[in-house]
Amino acid sequence: MVKLNKIYTRTGDGGTTSLADGSRLPKYAPRMQAVGDVDEANSAIGLAIIAMGARPETRWLTTIQNDLFDLGADLATPITDGEDAPWALRIVASQVARLEAEIDLMNAELAPLDSFVLPGGSAAAAAVHLARAITRRAERSATAAAVEVALNPQALAFLNRLSDLLFVLARRLNDNGAGDVKWVPGASR
Repeated sequence: MVKLNKIYTRTGDGGTTSLADGSRLPKYAPRMQAVGDVDEANSAIGLAIIAMGARPETRWLTTIQNDLFDLGADLATPITDGEDAPWALRIVASQVARLEAEIDLMNAELAPLDSFVLPGGSAAAAAVHLARAITRRAERSATAAAVEVALNPQALAFLNRLSDLLFVLARRLNDNGAGDVKWVPGASR
């Protein structure tokens, strides 16, 4: 487990931050942008959990919050050639598969979409939509970082599935889609 006795270290005062292997990067590096966006997505999910109240789906989101810390560790750990680093915490296929199973379970109860859905409806759905949008940003940041450095493909897949899960969850929170606010193209012309 991680043990943090001291919260500030002053080592980042010059604009760099440490990766899991001890190497340092500028805080603005694409890899660090992805780590920060994952952290922001995790925070937004925390707010969504509060907005949802006592619902069974909050257990999924709490598990996902833990997974997002795993993902942050994954992104902050450089991949070495022929990686054989058992100490490296990586997102694995079973974590992605779990998201897919949860999506399928929720989606089975929803009517098919006949329009795009606006982020809103209930307060809980709106909070989940915000978390979805931030997760999409984290995915864009991670794919941008993957152009520069090797990243775990399962980490990228996890972010992609997570945004899908959050979309389906928002519809579920809107009375299984009955309370969705639908986009009406050109309605305000």
